[in-house]
Amino acid sequence: MTESQGAYTQQPSSSYSAPVNPEWPPPPAYEPVTAVAPEPRKRRSRGPVGLLAAVAIVAAAVGGATAYGFQELTGKDTVSSAGTSTNVVPTGKRGDVAAIAAAVSPSVVEINAALGNGSSTGSGVIITSNGEIVTNNHVVSRAQSIKVRTSDGKSYTADVVGTDRSKDLALIKLRDASGLRPAALGNSSGVQVGDTVVAIGSPEGLTGTVTSGIVSALDRDVTVSTDENQGQGQGGDGQWPFQFGGREFNGDTGSSTTTYKAIQTDASLNPGNSGGALIDASGNVIGINSAMYSSSQQSSSSSDAGSIGLGFAIPVNTVKSDLAKLRAGNNS
Repeated sequence: MTESQGAYTQQPSSSYSAPVNPEWPPPPAYEPVTAVAPEPRKRRSRGPVGLLAAVAIVAAAVGGATAYGFQELTGKDTVSSAGTSTNVVPTGKRGDVAAIAAAVSPSVVEINAALGNGSSTGSGVIITSNGEIVTNNHVVSRAQSIKVRTSDGKSYTADVVGTDRSKDLALIKLRDASGLRPAALGNSSGVQVGDTVVAIGSPEGLTGTVTSGIVSALDRDVTVSTDENQGQGQGGDGQWPFQFGGREFNGDTGSSTTTYKAIQTDASLNPGNSGGALIDASGNVIGINSAMYSSSQQSSSSSDAGSIGLGFAIPVNTVKSDLAKLRAGNNS
């Protein structure tokens, strides 16, 4: 018996011969039987209709990620996004700051906006390979021209596609860009206090600066100005006044404000980090850095400001839910 057979098969002995019975008639001749192959099973079409149906199911499952889930699967203006986090860095490198920085830094850019009364320097996160970038509204508001520098040193001119002052978000688009590396947008609803995070941005114009820390708190009520004249022309530092805990930081927010729920982090954020990426241990963007406390509240120069470990980021789920509106060119 062989192991693959699982049962004994009796083999005929070489010395055995069948008994002879002359009266027994020979067996009738049987006509050979021709085997007929069964009809092949009909296969379902896996063409575009089937793909679109699958996309619709996936899009429904991820809720707010509907628009860019569809684009990812159809290959149009690809946005790397999912309802749950993915492993951008190898599993064995999860939480490794060097691995996270290497994977995500190419997806974070420096933004320089020329204003009528000065300039604003900030950061942005690439979300499509053809140059769509998410940043803070206060980085590009009232900009007369926008220049963007990628991590490899290339410079592009950018245009504002849409803005949302109520969430301090903006979408800009690079001219004549292709082959860029989009960041993977994670799921901020799964973030927990104490999670390791990495921040990447361009503080003081130092492109690709990496800092790390933890999530200090969730759902912090941060109030920012919706007045596009507020906080602009501050010597290029990109600072923005905000309110938190009943106090004002980095100047007066004015009378026109909006409040959003933010992720609080102790990862070092400095002027110029606005619009950059807050990243989880797997390399997914979980927030857009938007506000930091400066020790010099009324500072007119970024050299007088510095991080003391009190920073805030707009949750990436807020960004994803707002993306269709921004792409439609709304400016509110």
